[in-house]
Amino acid sequence: MPRQAAATPPPAKRSFRPGAIRSLSLAGPAGRLEAILNEGSPDAPLAALVCHPHPLFGGNLHNKVVYHAMKALNSPEWGLGWPVLRFNFRGVGCSQGQHDGFAERGDVLAAIDWLAREFRLPLVVAGFSFGSAMALRAAAAAVAIPDRSRQVRAVAALGLPVQPQGPAYHYAFLRNLTIPKLFLSGDRDQFSTPAQLGQVVAEAAEPKRLVLLPGGDHFFVDQLEPMQRALAGWAADSAADSAKEQL
Repeated sequence: MPRQAAATPPPAKRSFRPGAIRSLSLAGPAGRLEAILNEGSPDAPLAALVCHPHPLFGGNLHNKVVYHAMKALNSPEWGLGWPVLRFNFRGVGCSQGQHDGFAERGDVLAAIDWLAREFRLPLVVAGFSFGSAMALRAAAAAVAIPDRSRQVRAVAALGLPVQPQGPAYHYAFLRNLTIPKLFLSGDRDQFSTPAQLGQVVAEAAEPKRLVLLPGGDHFFVDQLEPMQRALAGWAADSAADSAKEQL
């Protein structure tokens, strides 16, 4: 009789340490990427990635908006407790490579791949400012690739810049991005008026949600808690929708 191949054992369930922080080095397309993971709850239904603002203007993984976005997705008091990864784009901190302005989409995809391998959970990708532009582009690329199509379930753009010039800030591709999308900005954002952002959102595919915080600027000064509340509420809805898809 032919020998039967041994069954491949299921992957061991990861042990989480809520509140713990891990320093990491990820393999990126331009070299190693410095990263930090905030561990989550053992029963977290999703994992998340948060991308930082423009490197040439001081953006890094410790940015205040990025940190507070991470807390909204990771801290139990916001009701989620997801594992959340932050990383430095190429050329920032200890990350290798040089700033490009568009190729950073590949850095986000590398982080997405690491999270997918590490946790084997659906992912929510978020970004602030330049990071939001890269998050949207990486999400669009991920869902278009068959072996990645189920990795990213939703994407959140915080302070999405519309006024800057360059290919990174053209969003026509959103017409074909049919995963849930959050556009969260202040109504006094210096890099995107409500009308400009509204036009981007109007042309984007459903499902989508636009939240404008009254009196908020690009950096969410004095608006960090309302930003967290809006992000956490949308993320909870995304988790519920993802759970329905599994049924």
